[in-house]
Amino acid sequence: MASERTYWNMDVEPLLNTPEMREMQLPRLLAALEWQYENSPFNRGRIEKAGIKPGDIKSFEDYAAAIPIAGQEDIREIIAEVGLDMDKILTHLFGEARMKDLYLLTTTSGTTGVPTPYPNFKAGIEDAKEIMSRAAWRMGIRPGDRIGLCFGLCMHAAGTPQLLWFSEYPGVMMVPIGAEAGTEKILQFVKMYKVNVLAGTPSLALHLIEKSEEVLGHTVKDLGIKILMCGAEPGAGIPELRERLEREYGAEVFDLGAGYGASCAHPVYQGMHWLADDLAYYELVDPENGGPVPMEHGATGLMAATSLHPEGAAWFDMRFTLNDIHQVFTEPCPCGMSGFRYKIVGRADDMLKVKGVPVYPASIEGVIQGFVPRVTGHFRIVLTEPPPRVTPPLKLKIEHGEEVKEGELDALASEIGEEMHKLLKVRPSITWLKPGTLERATTKTQLLEKAFEGEGSDVA
Repeated sequence: MASERTYWNMDVEPLLNTPEMREMQLPRLLAALEWQYENSPFNRGRIEKAGIKPGDIKSFEDYAAAIPIAGQEDIREIIAEVGLDMDKILTHLFGEARMKDLYLLTTTSGTTGVPTPYPNFKAGIEDAKEIMSRAAWRMGIRPGDRIGLCFGLCMHAAGTPQLLWFSEYPGVMMVPIGAEAGTEKILQFVKMYKVNVLAGTPSLALHLIEKSEEVLGHTVKDLGIKILMCGAEPGAGIPELRERLEREYGAEVFDLGAGYGASCAHPVYQGMHWLADDLAYYELVDPENGGPVPMEHGATGLMAATSLHPEGAAWFDMRFTLNDIHQVFTEPCPCGMSGFRYKIVGRADDMLKVKGVPVYPASIEGVIQGFVPRVTGHFRIVLTEPPPRVTPPLKLKIEHGEEVKEGELDALASEIGEEMHKLLKVRPSITWLKPGTLERATTKTQLLEKAFEGEGSDVA
């Protein structure tokens, strides 16, 4: 295997986001639709409810017009109907025959309610191995590297499955540390086992910066990590946060996930390259009316996907969305690598509206990270009423930096407010906190803090 070749899969990856790939996708999509109709009770019901048969679909346009998207709300409805009987839930979603191929069952973290099950079918594990290998090769992971797996391992969708995804990647060593180990143990194990690729949330990577000298007696830069492989939250796609991680670790930072994508090594963040045109069909959908959004350079919408290999599909089975809002870029990337790109704007269910202006927590984080080290980068959005409506002003708790004096805080608040108004069209009310006040997370950081009671108060 030539380590200098451009792509992991030299047959497929050069064709990503090309007219040739588009021609290949349509017959696979139509075959996948037939398969779902015959094998998945859930998707057969969706097709019948649309008043069509699979044979009625002849084009991508027909497909988008005929079948509404599905998402986690549909899963919650099934759970409400049958209860927490996972066998019944999964059989309804994926069919009896596929349950015999179910090898590993994981879940989301469940931070916003009942955890969403993430089944790993054997056929799907093979697809994941291929996609993750494409991502790892582009990131520069090569034989001899040691990957410290620091996502939550216990039932977490981004944790244990990675041990399977990289099982055939040449020459790498997996070190399953897990976020559950806690900051001290993570740092100790990374050092002991000479991990040079750290896989975890951006929140964890930031927390390790703060704790390294206390635990190890030196900075994270001295650990020798060459690659940060970040996912499960949008931090690695925030330019200010990415630049901080690269500076502190002396490593390249890559964004991974929200579909089948990974960012590239270009110095300026370009979004994540979609790596799976041959395995999944990607769409943008208007989050307000469900209509299709053309895949044009700069377009924004709710991401939905359909597996072109339905035997292995889990949630991206048939026009399924994980509620992420993406912005896509279809023009060639300056890095020279193939595949259209997407940036995570935010989650549709995290969107806030201040005087009708949509605001996402990730966008607020981007502004605040730009003021490090005068702030620590840790903050919370305080909600005094059920979202998405926010009665102005937007209320923030922000930790100031160690060296900032109390008399400087009003001026700093004014600077942050001006920058937020310029970029996001909102002016916040800031409550200052001392460094270290807010809880640090080794998994996803919950940025929304509720200060209200009643319906809708289960905000994570």
